[in-house]
Amino acid sequence: MNIDLKGKRVIVTGASRGIGRAIATAFANDGAKVAICSRNFADIAKVGEALAERADAVIARAVDVTDSHNVRTFVAEVAEAWGGVDVLVNNAGQGKGGNLDTLTPEDILEHANVLQMGHFRFTQAVVPHMRKQRWGRIIEINALAGTIPTPEGIPSVINRASCIALSRSLGMSLPKDNILVNTLNMGWIDTGQWDRHFKEMGDGVTRQEFDAMVMKVVPAGRYGKPEDVTGMVLFLASEYASFISGASIDIAGGMGGQIAYYPTLKRDFAESIRQRREMQSSI
Repeated sequence: MNIDLKGKRVIVTGASRGIGRAIATAFANDGAKVAICSRNFADIAKVGEALAERADAVIARAVDVTDSHNVRTFVAEVAEAWGGVDVLVNNAGQGKGGNLDTLTPEDILEHANVLQMGHFRFTQAVVPHMRKQRWGRIIEINALAGTIPTPEGIPSVINRASCIALSRSLGMSLPKDNILVNTLNMGWIDTGQWDRHFKEMGDGVTRQEFDAMVMKVVPAGRYGKPEDVTGMVLFLASEYASFISGASIDIAGGMGGQIAYYPTLKRDFAESIRQRREMQSSI
């Protein structure tokens, strides 16, 4: 299968690092025109410089996804410079933890403004351009927690669920304009954040022990890699996916309901490490 996206006009949000950067790089490697954004200009500018060596063209801007005017201005700049927008990858937005006892309503609303409203703002801004040319692909980068609730991380659970519902709804309403919308729901993709999670465990635990604990709920037995995501994104942006819309695809190594057991697993593991430290200190 030869996926050729050369010259396609692509917007990738949240592209300064992690999955977003990997997706932007994959499009650049295929010769697309790539417009990228994130909150921090210095970070996104560095990525833009790296992509310029590979992409057909690059636009890199600092964009606040909670600012509707800022979003519309960025999309309009891209459409004017390149004559339209073919692909939007809605990636901006991180997970947020918390439960009924630790969160305020404002915490959830703040997260929603970045995540579900950020995705909505970009979609609303690109659709008129896609309708005009009667061709478009919108790919939502979401999380497995939005499809299968977990007992922790309420903001991520409900806001990701909203993003997935929006994607599936638009995936039904927009194909009449030849605009296809799909969501990819991430499991545990290792772009560096799991190094941080490991360090949060503190002294007394090895990385091997930590990974073994995490992998107990991942049937594939490993972390996902950015390449596990980018291939599907490129496919959905291509003509090979011309009859796929409203799909919700998990990229999670077979992990489904097992995700709900992870908070308890992590707490039990942390407690076992605490007890081990106490025993060692008493010797």
